[in-house]
Amino acid sequence: MATTKLGFVVQRPPYKSENPKLALTHAISSQSVEIYLEDGDLVTADIAFVGDGVLNCKKDQKAMEHYGLSSTESHIKMSLLLDLNVLVCKEDLERFGMTENDIVIDAEEFGADVEVKVVPYDEIAKMMEEMNHLLFF
Repeated sequence: MATTKLGFVVQRPPYKSENPKLALTHAISSQSVEIYLEDGDLVTADIAFVGDGVLNCKKDQKAMEHYGLSSTESHIKMSLLLDLNVLVCKEDLERFGMTENDIVIDAEEFGADVEVKVVPYDEIAKMMEEMNHLLFF
């Protein structure tokens, strides 16, 4: 039984680029590969928001209302529904004057049991070291 660990690190703000949402889309879609795996093999995905990337986690986004697009917020919630590990850098939140109250923390309305974890950068660095494949967005 082998586990392939994928790490997605979002460093870019949610403006003028699809990259942050693509990181979430790839992490979510990585969970559908089970039909191609040998019995007992797994693929796990962790997502970390660091630097300007923490701005993607702001709650109450109005992307659908204003632009007719699904929001990054809804992608984060779908990640939680799939029990993906979503980390947000505590130091970078503080740098922007944000707290846990300003960001998406859970997806209770979808029945998700997992929550976003606000952690020190040291924990994110440790997570990155444990990955088989690390992608930066």
